[in-house]
Order: sequence, then structure tokens, then C-alpha cells
Amino acid sequence: METTPLLVAIAWAVILGGAGGLLTEIGAWYRDLNKPSWQPPDWLFGPAWTIILGLAGWAFYLSWTAADTQSDRLLIGALYAVNFVCHLLWSPLFFKFKRPDWALFEVVFLWLSVLSLCVFLRQYSVAASWMIVPYLVWVSFASILNWQIVKLNGPFKQEA
Repeated sequence: METTPLLVAIAWAVILGGAGGLLTEIGAWYRDLNKPSWQPPDWLFGPAWTIILGLAGWAFYLSWTAADTQSDRLLIGALYAVNFVCHLLWSPLFFKFKRPDWALFEVVFLWLSVLSLCVFLRQYSVAASWMIVPYLVWVSFASILNWQIVKLNGPFKQEA
């Protein structure tokens, strides 16, 4: 078992999961938003993200160790780096800046980055590609939820 890609995979998942948790403020502003009746309970998001990011981290390890060339590893690293940035941007846009409308715009890039992982990892590991599917499904669901929150609450304004 190669240690460096395993440590990178673990760090990627732990940093994203931890940062997502720290940047998610379930305060009065969020509680007062109109949300669809089908929104999952708040407690479900942490465990869901833990499983999803754990699977995506393992997919990184599988695809990285299966890659034959340095350029293949560079592609895998670039896909994960782009996804890291896209994933990391959503929570502050939604929760810190209180701009679900901006988060809705940004989630398109997050979704595309997850789809790219799903598609491109397949050439290195079919199992890795399938491990990204729950991430794609959850981001798709979260995108629809984000859209509904924007739709139910009207335009958002920057706080003074």
C-alpha cells in the first residue's frame, strides 16, 4: 500500500469534511428560511458527507495507484484539486455570506467537478468511478434543495 496517496486521500476528505462543518452555521438566519417539506433533517448532512467524502478519498487512492504515468497522476490530482476548491466554496457562499443564490450558481461548478471525477476516474478504476456516484447523487439532490430554497425565499440581498 502506497503511503503518500493514502495520506493525500485522507487529508483531502478530512479537510473538506472539517471545513464544511466549520463553515456551516445553523443559526437563526438559516432556521428562518423557508425550506421544502422534503428537506432531510440537519443531523443527516454530517454523516452523509462523511460517507461520501470517505468514498471519494478512497476513489482517489484507487485511481492514483492504478495510474501508469505521471501525466495520469497529474490529471487525477488536478481533478481532485478543482473539486476541492468547488466543494469548499459552496458553504461560505450559502452560510457565511447568506447568499443561497450565489451558492446555486457555484453548485453548477461543483456538480461538474464531481461528474468529471466520475467520468475520468473510470479509465483507472471502475470501482473508483462508482465510488463517486453517491457524491454525484448527493450534490444533485443538494442542488435541487438549494434551488428550492432560492425559489421559496425570493432574492437575497447582501447584509449591510
